[in-house]
Amino acid sequence: MTSNQFGLTGKTVLVTGASSGIGRQCAITCSEMGASVILLARNTDRLHDTLTKMSSPDRHYIVSADLTDYSSVHEKVKEAVGRLGPVNGVLHCAGVSGTLPLRVTGMDKVEEMFRNNVFSAYNLTKEICKAGCFAKEGGSIVFLSSIMGHVGDVGKSLYSMTKGALLSGVRSLACELAKKNIRVNSISPGVVITPINRNLPHIADPEKRAALESAHLLGLGKVEDIANACVFLLSDASGWITGTDLKVDGGFTAR
Repeated sequence: MTSNQFGLTGKTVLVTGASSGIGRQCAITCSEMGASVILLARNTDRLHDTLTKMSSPDRHYIVSADLTDYSSVHEKVKEAVGRLGPVNGVLHCAGVSGTLPLRVTGMDKVEEMFRNNVFSAYNLTKEICKAGCFAKEGGSIVFLSSIMGHVGDVGKSLYSMTKGALLSGVRSLACELAKKNIRVNSISPGVVITPINRNLPHIADPEKRAALESAHLLGLGKVEDIANACVFLLSDASGWITGTDLKVDGGFTAR
């Protein structure tokens, strides 16, 4: 096996949620590994900020879109494919998190979280797998799930449901899309430090952070840890891997 099997040179990759956090780092790392990247998110200014941090900025393309506006996704996909050509890979990084006890969770919040974490990713997958959008030779689709799709915690029932839905969907999508040589997998991160959460109580408070760190055998994660795993699942080096979940959690679920 040669080292270039772990690279993305010559591939086009669509990254959702590319304006911040894990999605932003995935876009940056994919560019460093040679891919042309379609950066998709709502906030155009932050997408342009991501682009300034990427290798060969002129090789990539920005698409401002709200993935929960299902009717507009078809045209957005056509626009991106028209500029960079059929995609070889998709990273579904867009999504929302939250801690909500059952007693205060209204159905509006249930619908909002499923729209952002499940329905939008499913709809985009449907659109990107249409004729002419995905490369004829196939490729790889990666969903960002969470360790909360595997284990439980107080106030995480709704979030866990959405992430568990992704884990289940990946297995059946892998079966359905194998005939097109499209592999489908997921990654379940542990707690990762991002610009958004570093000021939240569970990270900013020294005692709460220490408790979280102790729950992860290797400490808390960095966005680069997740991006590197995503690149592996996009690359030819993972060519015999489909329908599975890769836990990148610093040992959280090993206990």
